[in-house]
Amino acid sequence: MPQPPDPPAPDSPVPDSTHSFALPVDRANLLQHPAATATDAYVLEAQVGHLLRKAHQRHVSLFTQIFGVDGLTPMQYAALVKISELGEVSQNLLGRLVAMDPATSQGVVKRLTDHGLVSRKDDPHDRRRALLSLTEVGRTLIDTQIPLGRVASAETLAPLSAEERSLFLSLLSKLT
Repeated sequence: MPQPPDPPAPDSPVPDSTHSFALPVDRANLLQHPAATATDAYVLEAQVGHLLRKAHQRHVSLFTQIFGVDGLTPMQYAALVKISELGEVSQNLLGRLVAMDPATSQGVVKRLTDHGLVSRKDDPHDRRRALLSLTEVGRTLIDTQIPLGRVASAETLAPLSAEERSLFLSLLSKLT
């Protein structure tokens, strides 16, 4: 039986996923949306999803080149960075903070634990929750990997000017 999600802290930056989309789910209503009734040509290469997917592919390719094919995956890296930042975090909250579904989060945490990078213990206040923290090996690793993460980000954004990078990241943050 699935565990209920951890309640977010009062000042938690994690949005409530039930309110993250303003569009109605009724398809009949969606077909009345101005975007659905537009008459201009639909050009795939101009669509946000297509462009975001291509940008993501670029970043993952650069990330893999920089970290090596046998290095951390982007999701493992994100999990280690966030655990490092927080010190100790529940698996449920970690998954939400780094945008992983529960199945992906479980697999990532298992691999990190199996490699001795993350330790897991029961929450003394709620035995249904697992608390994660970095091991000494995990802390040493992530401290050496963060500079590579900075390089991956810089190389992903390299085609943009400094002003464009700032604007792009600001706009992208508004979408998430």
